[in-house]
Amino acid sequence: MSDERILVVDDDPSLLTLLKMRLNSMGFVVTACGSGEDALHCAQEDPYDFAILDLRLPDADGLDLMEELHQYQTNLPVLILTAHGCIPNAVQAMKKGAYGYLTKPFDDKELQESIDKALTTKRMSEEIHRLQLLVNELYGLDNVVARSPQMHAVLQQVARVAKTDTTVCISGETGTGKEVIARVIHCNSPRASKPFMAVNCAAIPETLFESELFGHLKGSFTGAHQNKRGLIHSADKGTLFLDEIGEMPLALQGKLLRTIQNREILPVGGQIPIKVDVRILAATNKDLELAVREKRFREDLYYRIQVVPLHLPPLRERREDIPSLAQFFLTRHAEHHHKVVKGFAPDALQRLMTHAWPGNVRELENMIERSVVMSPQETITTEFLPLVSQETTQPGSLQPLTEAKEAFERDYLKDLLQTTQGNISRASQIAGRYRADFYKLLKKYGLHPSDKSPEISPRAPRSD
Repeated sequence: MSDERILVVDDDPSLLTLLKMRLNSMGFVVTACGSGEDALHCAQEDPYDFAILDLRLPDADGLDLMEELHQYQTNLPVLILTAHGCIPNAVQAMKKGAYGYLTKPFDDKELQESIDKALTTKRMSEEIHRLQLLVNELYGLDNVVARSPQMHAVLQQVARVAKTDTTVCISGETGTGKEVIARVIHCNSPRASKPFMAVNCAAIPETLFESELFGHLKGSFTGAHQNKRGLIHSADKGTLFLDEIGEMPLALQGKLLRTIQNREILPVGGQIPIKVDVRILAATNKDLELAVREKRFREDLYYRIQVVPLHLPPLRERREDIPSLAQFFLTRHAEHHHKVVKGFAPDALQRLMTHAWPGNVRELENMIERSVVMSPQETITTEFLPLVSQETTQPGSLQPLTEAKEAFERDYLKDLLQTTQGNISRASQIAGRYRADFYKLLKKYGLHPSDKSPEISPRAPRSD
């Protein structure tokens, strides 16, 4: 049973009653009004999905009433009823924004077809809007979890390049979120409503790479039983994301270069180039400059994709982001797995902050998901974070225990002050210390909460 609401306005009580009965039988919730004044009052009180208006009302012209209703609901589909089914009236109604018109008398089939067609269009528009909001929620610039100065600098660059069509190359270690940044760029660009095609260059066998990327014609090679559109063509008017571009076979790099330069592709077995309008975003976890020097990557392609280089720092270099990212992943996975898990114990958060995270953000998310699934309580404790707190130290570089402990405490406090922006209450809570004890630690290492980039005092640590 549909809960869509229809407003019906007609000064003929018999027709009004008949329309209400017909529409109710179709599953709609109907509000019937005998005048334009009543209709406007109802429109102020409730939203409607569709409106049926008589062209001639005792207190209003149907087209004028439609324009007033559109002031309350801009996209409200309106069907005009008229006993004067002449072309000029119909044309005028459509020019003023009516969805369509019916001439009295009309049958149920005509009425239902008109309503179904209008509501199908409206439902599709609303679904597209819902998906756009969802995409923006996931990939809007304001929703990217970033507290560190390094990531703020990256997002400032992203905001500037997103509105353009320039080629961007995103570099960074595995797991730093290169594809997420690529999607953010696409979703905040004029191409946001068009396709985003992601290609992992390391995952496609070299023998299939050309066909996958550029497409092929039927009969162009053994097994080509029909024409196939390549991924570049599928991204037409949108964005092509070439992940791990450093793994692209050298023989195909020249063909990609021609695509970028000429905005056209040549399918395998084809003779006539196909024009494409595609924005290129690339990503790599390799040193492309070294690959160029070693002749594993074309120098001309390197400069073509490096119009705007973006570098994503590893998680260990932006520890300020760890608490926010951890909470974000906890909330997401608690909802997904239907678990009531709300936060982290102070020592658990401390362990997250001190881990080296060789797998970066991807490793952090995997760890948080596992902890959410395994935790029997609302708070994640260290029991469910089986992490190594620091990278292994080489035997030749070992420090005395006291010095190692002081160095760790000093670095930990600096990171904590930066993460909490000098908020002592929050910092002491994370550290699991009373405020007074926390102040003593700061004093011991010459740190001050008001300093957003704390420097260590030159004097030796005090013993108190």
